[in-house]
Amino acid sequence: MKKEIAAVVFFLKRLIKKAEKLDVEKVDLFVERLTVALQEKYKCHWYPDNPSKGQAFRCIRVNRFHKEDAELLRACAESGVQYKDLSLPKELTLWVDPGEVCCRYGERNHGFTVATFSSDDDDDDKEDVTKKVTSAVERVTALNHMCAFRAANTHSKCAQRAAFLQTMRVDRIDSSFTCPCS
Repeated sequence: MKKEIAAVVFFLKRLIKKAEKLDVEKVDLFVERLTVALQEKYKCHWYPDNPSKGQAFRCIRVNRFHKEDAELLRACAESGVQYKDLSLPKELTLWVDPGEVCCRYGERNHGFTVATFSSDDDDDDKEDVTKKVTSAVERVTALNHMCAFRAANTHSKCAQRAAFLQTMRVDRIDSSFTCPCS
């Protein structure tokens, strides 16, 4: 459980730092408080023999219906951070399961793996996990930038950007990209 929580917290930390709205000390305090909040929440809902059990409970979700996640709010309150300063995408889902952390940016897009872990602690390569998490952050950031000006851009404009990025062979964008603005 600790590895998976560390991966999701590292992912969120990288995402928050990219927005450059919080100083390093605030970000560090926030992720420290988030780690504690997630450990407390998941401790009785962690099933390594059946990873899909409790999946919805362990989900971190932000969308138009749930603009703020409870554990993110708690960590904000305990660290003195304003939720809006996290600058998270408007639609983001993170699944924290035994052995795997996955992400979906936008409600209509496919999920992707942020990090995977073997059951044996010694087999996990920290450098490999760091690379995967960093790649996942870049993927979400690229998708988020494509639709950042939702009010000014129509869905077709966003689709044009996705098509352009695909022609430029940006490997972080799925060919099945769906604009989360629509």
